[in-house]
Amino acid sequence: MTTRRDMLAATAAFAALGVSPACADAGGWDAALDRIASGPGAPPALAGMVVGREGPLWVGARGLRRAGSADTVSPDDLWHLGSNTKAMTAALYGRLVDQGRASWSATLSQVLSDVALHDAWRDTPVTAVMGHVAGLSDQTAMGPSWLMRARADPRGLPEQRRALVETILAVPPAGTPGTFAYGNANYILLGAMIERITGQAWEDVLRSELFAPLGITSGGFGAPVGDQPWGHSGGVAIDPAGVSDNPLALGPAGTAHMTLQDYARFLVLFLNGGGEVLSAETLSVLTRPVGSGRPAYGGGWGIVDGQPWAGGPALTHDGSNTMWYLSAWVAPGAGRAFVAASNDGMAGALACRQLIPGLIQAG
Repeated sequence: MTTRRDMLAATAAFAALGVSPACADAGGWDAALDRIASGPGAPPALAGMVVGREGPLWVGARGLRRAGSADTVSPDDLWHLGSNTKAMTAALYGRLVDQGRASWSATLSQVLSDVALHDAWRDTPVTAVMGHVAGLSDQTAMGPSWLMRARADPRGLPEQRRALVETILAVPPAGTPGTFAYGNANYILLGAMIERITGQAWEDVLRSELFAPLGITSGGFGAPVGDQPWGHSGGVAIDPAGVSDNPLALGPAGTAHMTLQDYARFLVLFLNGGGEVLSAETLSVLTRPVGSGRPAYGGGWGIVDGQPWAGGPALTHDGSNTMWYLSAWVAPGAGRAFVAASNDGMAGALACRQLIPGLIQAG
């Protein structure tokens, strides 16, 4: 799972490169991908994408769907988004705000009026949860024992998420409210609030309110199955029929998968002012830091200033379930987004962090 350390490391490593843009060049993008995908310590597969305001400008993929096989990856394959799912969950809540079904000023006690909350949580705003500054800690209810039990839990996913929320909110904050502390619990809670507002599972609401309007047809949850890449741990291929992802109850925080082309449909929202799916006001909330903590974080995105190529603040996030890795950088001011994805959680992390600057340098 992506951690605060992962986010800080990715941002710091990238900023230190001081990349600057060149003229757009598909040949340059291919060359950057070839260089890193064939370099020392390369993951089984590596993919990249450059997105403009109208959609993908280039998509490339190199390597093997499964280590030890001869099955090569395709630009049309499915890739696990990991914690980049969080931006989708935040955008989904924003969609409900635009429809008048939710509010940015809502508190936990207002949205979860049927949940017994410790008094310390009653006035916590939804935006604090979205920005990881509510004081939530994954360890309150999501330790190693939960990860083992959750996969065998016979209850529906909304019931599982509600049980987690009830446990987390029955006790005082484990962290310090107002201080940034990255945790999947924040987005499981946000997903549970979406389920409370709509009366539907988060997965179903995401499909109907975000995937369908955007034309995303390949979106799913958990590790991709069928003739698709497998995730890898320590270079070993992980059969998607086994333990190949976090429990699905963690969905709103990080279990979505889709093709890179479909992921571009989501990223374009942030290049086009929300398009016809999100209002300009909602987009502003999603891309504005919550509080004054560091790193600056908004609605599922880290927010980075000082990148010359970006033409203003850049949005970024890395995602991993330890068997996959994906890194995204979005520059609304420049009208560009850059994505790197791998089917290996360890070697893929380094390769993705190397590929993003290479793609930017090529245009």
